[in-house]
Amino acid sequence: MMNIYVGNLAYGVTQDELRSAFATYGEISSVNLITDKFTGESKGFGFVEMPNNSEADAAIKGLNETPLKGRNLKVNQAKPRGERPSRGPRW
Repeated sequence: MMNIYVGNLAYGVTQDELRSAFATYGEISSVNLITDKFTGESKGFGFVEMPNNSEADAAIKGLNETPLKGRNLKVNQAKPRGERPSRGPRW
């Protein structure tokens, strides 16, 4: 199972559009567009889970830097929460 980060999404991209872009490369477990909890609008990134790592690798290589609705996607393997850099001090 691989979790894939998809960034630089145009704000109008839907989960279905993201799913169909990745479906070309193989089976998809889930698609999760991140939205603002107050406005419900897209934050411009999301995650796609694919059960087959070789299909996921192909999707990352095939979709990174390709345009979707006018913006080039940033696609890479998502890092577990603990490995991401912190966003400054937590008081």
